[in-house]
Amino acid sequence: MIDPKTRAKYKVTIGIECHVQLKTKTKLFSAVGNDAREAPPNTLVNHIDFGLPGALPVLNEAAVALAGRAAFALRSQPQKFSKFDRKHYFYPDLPMGYQITQFDEPIILGGEVTIEVDGQPKTIGITRAHLEADAGKSTHHAGQDYSLVDLNRAGTPLLEIVSEPDMHSSAEAKAYSHELYLLMRYADVSEANLYYGNMRFDVNVSVSTTDELGTRTETKNLNSFRSVEKAADYEITRQIEQLEKGQAIIQETRGWDDAKQKTLSQRSKENADDYRYMPDPDLPPVTLTDDYISKIQAEMPDLPDDYRKKFKQINIDAKVTEDIIAVPGTAKLVSRILAGSNAEHARRIAFWMMQPAGDEDPDQADEQSITDEQLIKLSQLVSDNKLSSTAAKEVLAELLKTGDDPEKVAADKNLLQVSDEGEITKIVEQVLADNPKAAEDVKNGEMKAIGFLVGQVMKQSKGQANPSLAQDLIKKQLGL
Repeated sequence: MIDPKTRAKYKVTIGIECHVQLKTKTKLFSAVGNDAREAPPNTLVNHIDFGLPGALPVLNEAAVALAGRAAFALRSQPQKFSKFDRKHYFYPDLPMGYQITQFDEPIILGGEVTIEVDGQPKTIGITRAHLEADAGKSTHHAGQDYSLVDLNRAGTPLLEIVSEPDMHSSAEAKAYSHELYLLMRYADVSEANLYYGNMRFDVNVSVSTTDELGTRTETKNLNSFRSVEKAADYEITRQIEQLEKGQAIIQETRGWDDAKQKTLSQRSKENADDYRYMPDPDLPPVTLTDDYISKIQAEMPDLPDDYRKKFKQINIDAKVTEDIIAVPGTAKLVSRILAGSNAEHARRIAFWMMQPAGDEDPDQADEQSITDEQLIKLSQLVSDNKLSSTAAKEVLAELLKTGDDPEKVAADKNLLQVSDEGEITKIVEQVLADNPKAAEDVKNGEMKAIGFLVGQVMKQSKGQANPSLAQDLIKKQLGL
């Protein structure tokens, strides 16, 4: 552990490169399916993915359009001119011996992402984002002296988003990666499923006692917001400890061992000149017209900040808002309810449908079998005092299974509240007669006792009395 005084001497600098898998039907340069999640190894491949002699890549226009959407989500816009290059390196899962990517003229230049940490907003700059084809996947089985190569991912369209080194804590790194995830989801650029590696984060960390950047390390292929934070924390501590011992930091690529919660050295870090970049002679430059760019902008959906502004109308705190926005399907539902009814229903339904913001799999609540109209009708039953808040949740659970009429479900379960004043008055009279001491306590100003009396009314009515009405009638009977 580093003591706070030593830690305070060092300035931490963090930049993140994020690989986003674009949600196209086919790969970036070949007419092969882009969803390799359940496919057997080497079944989503063709001559282009294998890098066979004479195979010519053809650019997938849908990937260009999605990159354009990403540009606007990042408060930038797609470049009118961009081109593809060859990045040379030699791995078994890269059959061509080079990766097709964009080097000096990418499709996105500039941009920004606004985050909030400890209630303070901060803007993280975007240096660039470029299109590239993914490599395949090598697997290494324990105890075996060979590796296996699966080329299903080879040629998968990626957008690599490179941040400025504007982050100075692991909390900021986590917040940035999460907000970037939300932007890609809401812009409908990627499925962004972290479990399947649709978004992978490379975290660059350096520490220095001066304003000059220190030697950085890059921890690659992190696939959760928590691991981004923990890997950054570990690297900050490790580097400071080494420098305090008088040891130099080596510029290198490191991996993250989630079980041990530590980074591990993998290889020395390459520089751009090591890759021998050259323009790809098989692919013409990409030229976008003003009309093409304007059409993408016109079709942009609402982004997270748009929902944050809308939800200010329904009087919920910032943490609840973020829990709702963490699941795009829920945010869109609450937005529709607000537009189609009122703030009261939107607020109530938001709490019903909200899940705590998960780290790895926030996609589960995106699709619900229940309709907006059913939810509004259920909320109206609560507003009309026909259903208690607790009972409404029980009805909701049934509706999610059956999709039935809310009032019918409530009636079938004997959950509808009795608001007949005459009927509840009889029960109140009996409860007061049966509990004279509690009644006297309420008369003497001990209002806690009224909760007991209301409970007795609810018990005798088998939970169907309107508790608010019951309380009013108790006070009336006692002359309060």
